[in-house]
Amino acid sequence: MHVTVHVVGEDAHEVDLPDPTYGDLVAAVDLSPHEATVLVDGRPVPEDAPVEASEVRVLRLIKGG
Repeated sequence: MHVTVHVVGEDAHEVDLPDPTYGDLVAAVDLSPHEATVLVDGRPVPEDAPVEASEVRVLRLIKGG
């Protein structure tokens, strides 16, 4: 499945994975599910749910500095 992953405040990534979960998308953009959440239509989705959207936003909850 082809999904565009927009990391809020950063870049967008094109991800192609067979039957991904939202957690797989987070891992594909080199983030941990502990530091980010996936939003679909502005609402958080469970990391173990199968992806049903062609575009998602990833919001980093923790950022080093």
